[in-house]
Amino acid sequence: MFSSLKVRNYRLFFLGQVVSNIGTWMQRIAQDWLVLSLTGSATAVGVTTALQFLPMLLFGLYGGVLVDRLPKRRALLFTQSAMGATGIALAVLTLTGQVHVWHVYLAAFAVGLATVVDNPARQSFVSEMVGPDQLQNAVSLNSANFQSARLVGPAVAGVMITGVGTGWAFLFNGLSFIAPLVGLVLMRSRELYVVERAPRGKGQLREGLRYVAGRPELIWTIVLVGFVSTFGFNFPVYLSAFADDVFHAGAGSYSLFNTLMAVGSLAGALLAARRGTARLRVLVVGAVAFGALEMVAATAPSLWLFALLMAPIGMFGMTVNVTANSSVQMSTDPAMRGRVMALYMMIFMGGAPVGAPIAGWITDAYGVRAGLAAGGAIAALAAVTVGLVLARVGNLRLSVGWNRGHPHVRFVPREVQEQLAAAA
Repeated sequence: MFSSLKVRNYRLFFLGQVVSNIGTWMQRIAQDWLVLSLTGSATAVGVTTALQFLPMLLFGLYGGVLVDRLPKRRALLFTQSAMGATGIALAVLTLTGQVHVWHVYLAAFAVGLATVVDNPARQSFVSEMVGPDQLQNAVSLNSANFQSARLVGPAVAGVMITGVGTGWAFLFNGLSFIAPLVGLVLMRSRELYVVERAPRGKGQLREGLRYVAGRPELIWTIVLVGFVSTFGFNFPVYLSAFADDVFHAGAGSYSLFNTLMAVGSLAGALLAARRGTARLRVLVVGAVAFGALEMVAATAPSLWLFALLMAPIGMFGMTVNVTANSSVQMSTDPAMRGRVMALYMMIFMGGAPVGAPIAGWITDAYGVRAGLAAGGAIAALAAVTVGLVLARVGNLRLSVGWNRGHPHVRFVPREVQEQLAAAA
C-alpha cells in the first residue's frame, strides 16, 4: 500500500504536501464560511467556488502545453510560492478587518490562475519521481494524502473560526506552502526519471486533443468525470446550506460533514492503493453508487443521518477520482501527459464554474435538498450511459448467470457471450 514512499524524492514531496494540504482545507472551510457570513447567500459561495476553478476551464489546456515544455520541478516552485503569497494576503485583509467579499473573489481567482500550471505539473511530476512501476500506487497515495489532510484541516478550521476568526486559518494556509517548497529544493535531480520535454512548436494543443479523441478509454473516462464533477461535487454549496438552512447548525457541523466525508474519501484512496490496477468497471460502478447515495442523503430527515451518509459518499467519490486519474495517466504517453492531464483537470476542476452557480441557484430557489438530489441523479445517469458506451466500444455484452449458487453479473466479450448462448 505504501511502496512508493521508499523513493526519497517522492517521500519529500509527500511530506510537504501533507502540511500544505492541511492549510488548503483550512482555507477552503474558512473561505466558504467567510463568504456566507459576509453575504448570507449560497449563490455567493457558489460564485467563489466558480471563480477559483474558472481559470482552469478557460486556460487549462494552455497550462498543459506549458507543463510539457517546462521543467516541472521549477514550475512547481513558482506556483506553490504564488499560492502561499495569496493566502497570506487574504489573511492580512481579514485580520485587519478590511476584507470584503470582492477580496475573497479576487483571491479565489488568483489561486485558480496558479492552479492552471500547478495541477498538471504536480500530476505529471509524480511519474518523474517514482517511475511507471509505482505510478498507480503514488497517485493513490497522493489522494490519500489529500484526504488525510481533509480530516485535520476542517476540524482545525472549525475551532479557529469559532475561537479566533477566519483570518488565522488563511495565515496558516499561506505559511504551510513553506513545507512543499523545502521538499522540492531538497530533491536529488539525478534520481528523477528523465522525461523528454516537448519542444516549442505550433499545433501542440490540437495535437493533445487529437490524441485524447482517438482513444475511447481516455475520452469517455474524462466525459464521465466531467458530469460527476460538474453536478455531483458541489459540496461547498450543499454542505454549508445543509448546516445553516436545513439543520440550523453552525460552522462546527459544517466541519463535521467535511470531516466524515474525508474519512470515507481516505478509505477509498487507500483501497485504490491496494488494488494496484485501475479498472474502468470500478469507475462506472463507483460513480453510480456515488450518485445514488447523494439522492438518499438529500432526503435525510436528521443531521446525524445526513452526517453518517457523508462517509460512503466520500468513499465512492474518491473511488471515481482515483480510478479515473490513474487510468488516464497510465494510458497516456509520457510526452503527452501534461496536455492530457491538463484536459482531465480542466474538466474535473473546471466543471465547478458551471455547476456551482447552478447548484447555488437551485439551492436558493428550490432548497438544498432538490439541488443535491438533482446532482446525484445526473451523476448516476451519466455513469450508466458511459458504462454502456464503453461496453459497446469494447465489443462487450452483459452476462447474467449463477456461479456456485450466487448470481453472477459481468461484462464479457461478445464472442464469449455467443459461445455461452450456444452452449445453453
